[in-house]
Amino acid sequence: MSYQSETLRRLLDHWPGKKLFGIYRFLPAFFLLGAALEFSMINWTVGETNFYNTYKKRQAKIIAEEKLRLTESGN
Repeated sequence: MSYQSETLRRLLDHWPGKKLFGIYRFLPAFFLLGAALEFSMINWTVGETNFYNTYKKRQAKIIAEEKLRLTESGN
């Protein structure tokens, strides 16, 4: 376990921009990871469904239930 943590520590210490940016030098890497996650959520499908299809269906269901509730309470 110490070998892995030492390797990680060495990698993080050699990451560029330590003096100038400090801890914020990792920000571009996290930005790229977030973009990759977003890309995968949009483009990867399982069967006929991806994340956004599921999200849109759930939002439509919530809106329809809210309108139905308002219609029933109004009468």
